[in-house]
Amino acid sequence: MSARPNTAVETASAADADACCTGPLPVLGRDVTVPLVTGGEVTYAALDYAASAPALQRVWDDVAAYAPYYGSVHRGAGYLSQLSTDLFEQSRATVAAFLDCRDGDQVVFTRSTTDSLNLLAQVVPADCQVFVFETEHHASLLPWRDAQVTYLNAPRTPAQAVETLERALADRDPYGPALVCVTGASNVTGELWPVRELAAAAHAHGARIVLDAAQLAPHHPVSVKDLDVDWVAFSGHKLYAPFGSGVLAGRADWLQAAEPYLAGGGASRTVARRADGGVDVEWHTTAARHEAGSPNVIGVYSIASACKALTEAGFDTLVAREQHLIDTVRAGLAEVPEVRVLSLFGDDAPRVGVISFVVEGWNSSHFAAALSAEYGIGVRDGLFCAHPLVRTLLGSDPQDVGECGAPEPAAPGERSLNAIRVSFGAGTPDEHVERFVGAVKELVRDGAQWKYRTEDGRCVPDRG
Repeated sequence: MSARPNTAVETASAADADACCTGPLPVLGRDVTVPLVTGGEVTYAALDYAASAPALQRVWDDVAAYAPYYGSVHRGAGYLSQLSTDLFEQSRATVAAFLDCRDGDQVVFTRSTTDSLNLLAQVVPADCQVFVFETEHHASLLPWRDAQVTYLNAPRTPAQAVETLERALADRDPYGPALVCVTGASNVTGELWPVRELAAAAHAHGARIVLDAAQLAPHHPVSVKDLDVDWVAFSGHKLYAPFGSGVLAGRADWLQAAEPYLAGGGASRTVARRADGGVDVEWHTTAARHEAGSPNVIGVYSIASACKALTEAGFDTLVAREQHLIDTVRAGLAEVPEVRVLSLFGDDAPRVGVISFVVEGWNSSHFAAALSAEYGIGVRDGLFCAHPLVRTLLGSDPQDVGECGAPEPAAPGERSLNAIRVSFGAGTPDEHVERFVGAVKELVRDGAQWKYRTEDGRCVPDRG
């Protein structure tokens, strides 16, 4: 169908491209102010992009322009239903182009990266062995409940990661189907992983590989062809499209051979009663096989809009500007002796805008609470859904339970079993990271200006 709503997708590209060359891409909420516990208000500094990035203004405008035309997908003869179906399938093509997929690859829309990897876990062959580094996010560590899983120790160099994987794959018994699951960029350290080399090692040993690109796709281009990965998974809410959709893209054979992830309308081609009273079902062999139920067309369209916006802005420009932000934060933290930045591969490792650290003499929950309450800065504290990795980086026993919040700082030199994470991206103004660096220095030098207490496991200002 050729008729489509006159959305901003086709008209906003030039303005966005100009904006990115001189500063951050416009994001929703960039002018929101928040109260400070010490009095007054300040523009909120959203520095938790690794959890969820704000919506690009372009994405929000595109969704708002489409919303009046919303209709059921693949289910109606009416104009709006046909238009929405057209938009949904065009979005699939846009995502395939964004990921540089191969001919024959399928793009399946899911709810998130976690959902995508759980879907893949349900379609792996019954005798498949799965290999995962302990450094992965829980979304990659935990879905493989019906498979034989080998958890690999944290490597300390990219080369060691490849060597560790090669040994494990070569020694697997029996030597049958295998799948490797690896991140493209750590959600804890931001460090880039040697995906292309790991893919080559996997294929050399008869294994397949899925790339968790949740932290990579918002910051760097991802090419399925160039990286030679079999599947890639990512979430819209980290790609400036927080409307409840995700993607699993890659080879079709395992997806087509398995039972649908969810059984229901949309996944079935035909359903007929048998003479014995039962039901025969013919399932789709396309991506629809694993997309049962009414699709989240707004979430899918928002991902496509974000893919277009980032591509048109130019990843070379975005990466260069983000590197400036990374350098600003790392240089500022390096000036504070009490701060220790967490890293697997060392200071010189390439990374995205995700940095985790601990502060001597502070519980990380207390420090994060003070950044929020006294400076209007939103960061993350805890173990970041990557418990084994953070505990390894902190040098704690793998069985130790991390602290969830403490109203008083730990004694000087005492180990805190959680960390602080600052993360940023294409929508982050320079002022936000500069304010963050200044706040860290002030808190370490002068201490918090307010008292804090634990409430429901969180460290919060004591207003009593």
